[in-house]
Amino acid sequence: MATGDLSEEIRKLVKDLGKIPPELRKQLRPALKAAAEPIVTDARGRASWSMRIPGAITLSVRMGARNPGVSLRVRRAKAPHGRPYEGITGRTSLRHPVFGHRDRWVTQPTKSFLAPAAEAGMDGVLGATAAVVDQVAREQGFR
Repeated sequence: MATGDLSEEIRKLVKDLGKIPPELRKQLRPALKAAAEPIVTDARGRASWSMRIPGAITLSVRMGARNPGVSLRVRRAKAPHGRPYEGITGRTSLRHPVFGHRDRWVTQPTKSFLAPAAEAGMDGVLGATAAVVDQVAREQGFR
């Protein structure tokens, strides 16, 4: 599946999620969380070079009408270096002083851990999501 097709499918699903009745959302939330949990595990493994980042990675599922979806985050309070290492700032490298020497700076490449994990697990999550949506729809009498 091409990336453009995938993003269009996700946009359509997000738009359609706003139309789902509240009782269906309650059934979908735990299933979506379970489907995305392998991505969290993968991201934690990819960030195992850090002592703080793996424990700061969280998964949230929102089913509100305005912004439904599944998101992975790195809590800034627990791992403030997670965002620069992921490359979210738009840079491919980061600069920082050498420990104990404020006058010596080094350039270090970013080590993306969230994006590769999300990309690697996307097909599994989409498949599991489609299966859950189909199951819930059948339980509610849809064909």
